[in-house]
Amino acid sequence: MKVPAMIAAELRRLTASKMGVVALLALMCVPILYGGLYLWANQDPYGKFSEVPVALVVEDTGSGTADEPANYGHDVAENLIEGNAFDWQEMSAEEAAQALHDGDVDFTVRIPADFSEALTSASGTDPHRARIELETNDANNYLASSMGTQAVEKIRSSVAEMVGSEAAEKLLTGLSDVRDGMITATDGATQLVDGSASAASGSSALADGTAQLADGTAQLAAGAGTLSAGAATLADGARQVSDGNRQLADAADRAGSAVQEAADALPQARADIQTMLSDQGLAQDQIDQVLDRLDPLTQRLQDGNATVQSAVDKVDQLAAGSASVAAGASELAAGASTLATGAGTVATGAASANDGAAQLRDGLSTLASGTVELRDGLQDGVDEIPASTPELRTAQADTIADPVAVSSDKVASAEDYGAGLAPFFAALAAWIGIYALFLIVKPISRRAVTALHSPIRVTLAGWLTPAALGALQMVGLMGILSITLGFRFDNLFGTLGVLVFASATFAAIILALNVWLGSVGQFLGLVLMVMQLVTAGGTFPWQTLPAPLAALHHVLPLGYVVDAMRQLMYGGNLARAGWDLAVLAIWLIAALLLAMIGVTRMTHRRTLRDLQPSLIG
Repeated sequence: MKVPAMIAAELRRLTASKMGVVALLALMCVPILYGGLYLWANQDPYGKFSEVPVALVVEDTGSGTADEPANYGHDVAENLIEGNAFDWQEMSAEEAAQALHDGDVDFTVRIPADFSEALTSASGTDPHRARIELETNDANNYLASSMGTQAVEKIRSSVAEMVGSEAAEKLLTGLSDVRDGMITATDGATQLVDGSASAASGSSALADGTAQLADGTAQLAAGAGTLSAGAATLADGARQVSDGNRQLADAADRAGSAVQEAADALPQARADIQTMLSDQGLAQDQIDQVLDRLDPLTQRLQDGNATVQSAVDKVDQLAAGSASVAAGASELAAGASTLATGAGTVATGAASANDGAAQLRDGLSTLASGTVELRDGLQDGVDEIPASTPELRTAQADTIADPVAVSSDKVASAEDYGAGLAPFFAALAAWIGIYALFLIVKPISRRAVTALHSPIRVTLAGWLTPAALGALQMVGLMGILSITLGFRFDNLFGTLGVLVFASATFAAIILALNVWLGSVGQFLGLVLMVMQLVTAGGTFPWQTLPAPLAALHHVLPLGYVVDAMRQLMYGGNLARAGWDLAVLAIWLIAALLLAMIGVTRMTHRRTLRDLQPSLIG
């Protein structure tokens, strides 16, 4: 019997009665119903979040002043309601708690009374974080609780961005004011630089002048000291001269007195001489001769007395003058001493003034350098702070509050949640469809085995029948996915080819299990499906699996079917899909060889199971 004849015989058996046809059609629809209905139900759950009821409790009392009131809680509530991400329902705290308990809402979000006050507390002495309270009820829906957690995190990020933007704009406005002040300070510093440069130049000239003054006063002090010493010597000499002149004047006075007394006594002496001569009996003419000889002497004595008296007067004048000179010399000596002392003091002061002027010059030079650095530093600060406008500050504040923008680019893209699950559930539907077919399809023809037909033909006939029916199942499933559900396939026929090839591979695997183990093998097909359900990585990445299950992911065929479908459906790596198909081909060939060996064994010897078949298979 040829392979087509064996396939036709099996199909005639399956359609021999109306119930058989109904059963066959029902089983043919199993993967279509499973894959189609499940993916239809989960095609776009995220698009329906706006119908998920959520209680929103806003108790924020606001903050700020009468001139600048702030109520971030109500702003957040308005944004949430307008965003329509969920079916937000404003309630009181009591109503929200009751609704969550009764299951009328999936979770509640509460904005407490101190929300705005906490958001603005950073500028005060008691900074603390604002709270958004989430309350869930896993008895209603666990995934809804997870969605609530994500929603609150998005609210937190949004509020943080809004508050951060406002704070940053205030900061930037303050920086703009600081920049204006720094520009004014720079202008003042420029003027200070000019003034300090002039002061430094003047102080340098002052230092030079005080240096000259110090030198002059030092010379003056030295000269004054010499003058003082000379004046003291002069005073001593003048005093000695005065004393000598005084003694001379005293002697002259005594001599003058004596001469004067002699001159005054001369007339009396002449009279006495005349009387004496007369008494001695001299004649008058003799007396006259003697007196005539005496009278010139008298005249000379009178003249000498006049000369002496004149000389005495001059000596007295000399003594008085020398006394005056001595007194003046003493005063000069005293003045010269005072001058020397004053000149020394002036010299000391001039030296101190010179030191101070030098320090002033150095200080003003340092000040000039410092003012230049101050001006340059202020100018650098002005240059570092860019000039801004209100519009620019708003843009900068938004950037500071939310500095990272996520740019998402997909090498291969699934259009929605349902499309993301489609490879997994389509592959699983292929296995379920083949598994269901083997409930009514005979794995091998007992007649052919009994007639000792070729094991290869028997195996191929037993495999091709469910493989052909499975291909029809996959065509129907692809029609549902692409036409009814509208999924987009980057490579429609390639994806269909993967499903058909996967269905044929699954048929070979279940065929081998049935050939070797009968009904037990059919049950193991169910167990194998469950194992692949958790190891295929159809929902979460396979890397999240426990180590033993992750190891099975690299062995069992369903994961490779899922991966190949993703590459072809989303426009991924075709070489990777080729590797997946190569692994499936290994499974297909190995399963057919194993089935063929089992059929060969059955054609050459009978087992107890052949003679006494099981009641359940």
